[in-house]
Amino acid sequence: MSRLNFNALTHWVTAAAVRYPKRLDAELAAHADVSLRTARRALVRLSELNWLVNAGTPRRPQYRPGLLRQVVQRYALAGLEEDTPWDIDFAPMFALPPAVNRMVQHAFSELLNNAIDHSGGTHVTVSLRQTASHAQLLVSDNGCGLFQNIAEAFAIDNPQLAMLELSKGKLTSQPRRHSGHGLFFTSRLAEVFDLHANDTAFQKRAWDGQGWHLQRALKHEGTSVYASFALDTPRTLDAVRRAHSLDGLGACFERTVVPLRLLTSAVSGLESRAQARRIGARLNEFQRVELDFSGVLDIGHAFADELLRVLAREVPAVELVPLNMSPAVAAMVGSVSAGAVA
Repeated sequence: MSRLNFNALTHWVTAAAVRYPKRLDAELAAHADVSLRTARRALVRLSELNWLVNAGTPRRPQYRPGLLRQVVQRYALAGLEEDTPWDIDFAPMFALPPAVNRMVQHAFSELLNNAIDHSGGTHVTVSLRQTASHAQLLVSDNGCGLFQNIAEAFAIDNPQLAMLELSKGKLTSQPRRHSGHGLFFTSRLAEVFDLHANDTAFQKRAWDGQGWHLQRALKHEGTSVYASFALDTPRTLDAVRRAHSLDGLGACFERTVVPLRLLTSAVSGLESRAQARRIGARLNEFQRVELDFSGVLDIGHAFADELLRVLAREVPAVELVPLNMSPAVAAMVGSVSAGAVA
């Protein structure tokens, strides 16, 4: 065991157990360049730690993946198609509940396709880990980084403003080939969703109604996206899609939520008309926009007037719905709304 890198072994053993159930000891010995005896001791230890199950006997073992599973693969991006890695290298190695499997496949495909089409990198590393309670997906490319990509395509060089646009949905630098739905819906399927790029990181937690939070960024070239899915979640892909239709029943992306706290900081609140216009960008692509004031204690009159009177007149077909307002925010919104009616 002293010659084995145990962490690297957990990345290898799940797929190996599926492919070589009756001769896993010999495959491990060859893979790690260790003796057969050392390999067999390692397999016993992996079984004790729930990485493997021996469905045979001690003398004639027949292994299969255990409660814990993980596959890590690195791919060249040139010519890569996102369905092939899922079908061959990942899906056969895991035992996920059907609804979770569909959500994980959706996230896997969307994130890998983003790396292929948008990153400008040369390779991508994909890791999927299954524990007793969660499936954890990590996709990391070595490209230019998501926020640099947005800066070049949309002239938005502030990562928080870029995150604001991403949080609305329907943002894509290739509208002929993409709808801008992928990252939006993937972030809403996961219990925890982390986005790291260009020395900046944001996290979204399903149980936290305050939307996206700034995090400490990984020191990593390119973009890394982590998504964790609870195995017992009541969430489904269809339900998440329906929730963003206007009537809650269809599949059209007609409703979005804008987390206004993304435009705030410790030294900057929501005061200006320019901030309101940034929030108002592209809202005409939706029929209902919920303005989420979670984490915002107060707003200025100019901001409220621009957003809820001026913008409302410019996009009359869009229903603007303020949510999660503090008493001070509600009072200012009420004042502006009363003036708009008058």
